[in-house]
Amino acid sequence: MTAIDLNADLGEGFGRWRLTDDERLLSVVTSANVACGFHAGDAATMRRVCEQAAARGVTIGAQVSYRDLAGFGRRAMDVPPAELAAEVAYQIGALEVFARAAGSRVAYVKPHGALYNRVVHDEEQAAAVVDGVLLADGSLPVLGLPGSRLLARAAEAGLPPVPEAFADRAYTDEGTLVPRDRDGAVVTDPEAVVARSVDLARSGSVAASSGARIAVRARSLCLHGDTPGAVELARRVRRRLEETGVRVEAFA
Repeated sequence: MTAIDLNADLGEGFGRWRLTDDERLLSVVTSANVACGFHAGDAATMRRVCEQAAARGVTIGAQVSYRDLAGFGRRAMDVPPAELAAEVAYQIGALEVFARAAGSRVAYVKPHGALYNRVVHDEEQAAAVVDGVLLADGSLPVLGLPGSRLLARAAEAGLPPVPEAFADRAYTDEGTLVPRDRDGAVVTDPEAVVARSVDLARSGSVAASSGARIAVRARSLCLHGDTPGAVELARRVRRRLEETGVRVEAFA
């Protein structure tokens, strides 16, 4: 039976501001990418999400990013490799405290936003992220785009590379994500998102923005928590996957 993990970006708030419906999304997903304070999140939020995830048996992952609270981690930044490696390790370590206190652990790492897209092609930044993961824990899987430099460097370093797909993001013919500032970058039709989820899980392929069919073989499927109606959409995706014979389970 085909198996797929469902992950969502959670804990994306700061202080009194909350972006994602963490508690309800944790009833659907199998892995939680928890913001570690650099693009969103704070100590109280991290603790709360870890406790909720642990109570529901949801795997906890560290969503690391550039230090960019004002830009939600989506602005391009040039961070020296040694500094980036230290900041990645710092974020993982901070989340690990709360995961352990909740009776769980940080089980994988996923970059966020501009950093996620940068390490698809940037060898130096990809190596820095991997160095940061190794500094924190030399066994953590790394979640990223199939064919990215990040996953290649992770594999070379002995870290398990986990390819990820996005049902609600448009793809280029090269298998990369269409930048968010371009028209059509985000797929907003719920039926299309559900259909693409099944396609990605069962056939390992999806229609690019050009209409061409491209291979996107992934072990995990990301459901964005900041999408309007995210919880109900996530439920529809999971229900349809299970109805079509796909086993939904965490990869870590």
